[in-house]
Amino acid sequence: MTVTASSPSSAPVATAGTDRHAAATLAAAVLGFFVITLDATIVNVALPSIRSALGGGITGLQWVVDGYTLMFAALLLSAGALSDRIGARKAFAGGLVLFVVASLACGLAPSLPALVAARVVQGIGAAVTMPTSMALVRHAFPDPARRARAVGVWAMGGAIAAAAGPVLGGVLSLASWRMIFFINLPVGLLTLALLARSPKSPTRPAPFDWIGQVTGILAMGGLTFGAIEAGEAGFTAPKVLLSLAVAVVALAAFVLAQAKGAHPMVPLSLFRSKTVVIVTGIGFAFMVGFYGLPFVFSLDFQQQHGLSALGAGIAFLPMMLLSACLTPFSARIVERTGPRLPVIAGLALIAAGSVALALVPGSAPVWVSALLLVPVGLAGPLVMPPATALLLEHVPAEQTGTASGVFNTSRQIGGALAVAVFGALISGTAGFQHGLRLSLALAAAVALGAALAATRMAAARRGN
Repeated sequence: MTVTASSPSSAPVATAGTDRHAAATLAAAVLGFFVITLDATIVNVALPSIRSALGGGITGLQWVVDGYTLMFAALLLSAGALSDRIGARKAFAGGLVLFVVASLACGLAPSLPALVAARVVQGIGAAVTMPTSMALVRHAFPDPARRARAVGVWAMGGAIAAAAGPVLGGVLSLASWRMIFFINLPVGLLTLALLARSPKSPTRPAPFDWIGQVTGILAMGGLTFGAIEAGEAGFTAPKVLLSLAVAVVALAAFVLAQAKGAHPMVPLSLFRSKTVVIVTGIGFAFMVGFYGLPFVFSLDFQQQHGLSALGAGIAFLPMMLLSACLTPFSARIVERTGPRLPVIAGLALIAAGSVALALVPGSAPVWVSALLLVPVGLAGPLVMPPATALLLEHVPAEQTGTASGVFNTSRQIGGALAVAVFGALISGTAGFQHGLRLSLALAAAVALGAALAATRMAAARRGN
């Protein structure tokens, strides 16, 4: 994307052209991130409507969420490597087309198994789109200062989707729950039109690591499947123990393959950077709270307090709307304070909000929980934009897709495990409220652990 001017008079034209390409690329990346995040958040409030129409218990509803999230997490590593090999632009387009087609299949699904299958395909498309959207931003904005601001704009796509998702899901569910999937079609087509105006991305040809991908899928699939099934069968059930054992063995095989392979999907040299390690852990911890809490409170608002899908969406509005409003100021905050302080503050807000929510009695009105969810929402713009900018700053440009895949894999594993474990807890024999409080305690503990790790991030930022 670098343009060399042959004369002083040609420089402004070249710069303007580059800026136009960068703007189109950023717009496509923002919309791609938007539609993927929207599809995750919009589904939660529609779960009771889906169950009424298609049947299924809590486990079936978990698979509507985790079928998407599982494939998203399992394939992010491979998608990141694919982005570096064939170019972010081409990979982004392919992933988005698959996502849009799968969204259509979700909206037309005649049964719960068909919906779950379509959600799995959606997850594959989302897995390719997410890391490539970050790579597109990295390539379009090589200057660190401009890139940090661009990442803040990119993060707004997710923040706005998170804010709009619950309410939009409730509104669309009044007509039909199928509309929450059909809405992805026009957004996806607009994104592809913008992508057509962006330049080709750099490539790094290398053989594909099939062993790493297969073992990675087995590891994350076994872990999430075991956690979900434990909700009904218990953690000592043979199928749960078997799936967890498969996860452990596959994880060991994955690490060995990456250490010994000639062309590893995830070069272990990436983890020599303290920044990469810390940011990866922060992404996991953040999603446990930011993704897991809306899942359990969506069920709490509707099943325990009798709200409609629209009412539950409105209850989430203060949390998500304030998060979206703060996001544009994230880059300015980081410029004044550095990344360490806002990240720690955001994780502390998740922990404090989780503890406060755990102390609320089950008989309390919904508005109390809605207000106490606000600190969790404010954590989003304080944690994710600076963490993302740090990651992109501390990895080589040719490994941006791979690093983005690692980061987003950690985030999605956190979200998937939160839904799986929290769902198992609230459906346990001890009762919904007991499981809800245990879920909140776990979210608080994970956030505090990540906040402690983030205290070392200032030192990590000075070098790789």
